[in-house]
Amino acid sequence: MSRRRWIADEVSGNRAALTGEHAEHLSRVLRARVGQEFEIATGENVRRGRVTRIDPNRVEFELGDEITATASPNVTLALSIFKFDRMEWAIEKCTELGATRIVPVIASRTETHLAAAASKRVERWQRIARQASEQSRRYSPPQIDQPMKVPGTLALPGNTRIVLAESEQQVMLREVLHHHSARDLVLAFGPEGGWIQSELELFRNAGWISASLGNTILRVETAAIAALAVTLSELA
Repeated sequence: MSRRRWIADEVSGNRAALTGEHAEHLSRVLRARVGQEFEIATGENVRRGRVTRIDPNRVEFELGDEITATASPNVTLALSIFKFDRMEWAIEKCTELGATRIVPVIASRTETHLAAAASKRVERWQRIARQASEQSRRYSPPQIDQPMKVPGTLALPGNTRIVLAESEQQVMLREVLHHHSARDLVLAFGPEGGWIQSELELFRNAGWISASLGNTILRVETAAIAALAVTLSELA
């Protein structure tokens, strides 16, 4: 049985610690014991960690050997903001699949009240991503950015940058991936109702490739999960 993996709050040399709610869950809910071993992600690598001290709000570890991790593609999702309960679910699932970075985007069709409240949700989204990372045994959680408008999204770094668009009739995502083997990508998803034409023109003028997932109309969260799964499968 695989050891459970935790992402350290503090790392110093061969010592690491979980703090706050993170530690409380391990100490009180899971009833960790001194001497018990876990995998500890330090931000640089994953190492074996032996519990050396347990307090209600702090669990300390002695770090041992490094555990070899398989390199994965870097995939950034520029995800237009949509209803928060569904967006949280999308962040959780895309984290489990292996998204490297998630950028919340304020598009023309983003609902005004969601755009106004999004910045207050970032901390919660980061917490969801961290929990999903530990559950799925990731090396580290994805970066969750502060919301940005479409013009800021255009400059996101990536060797291949793809904007998913319902209006695209000819180019499928899989075809783009076949012709662009870079392992550093950005995928952009419009809000409910899709991108407006002027936004698509901004992406294209900035060198982004327009692609489609097919003829069916997908919800944003479905499109993001499907596109990420296809991308990681093609680049595996």
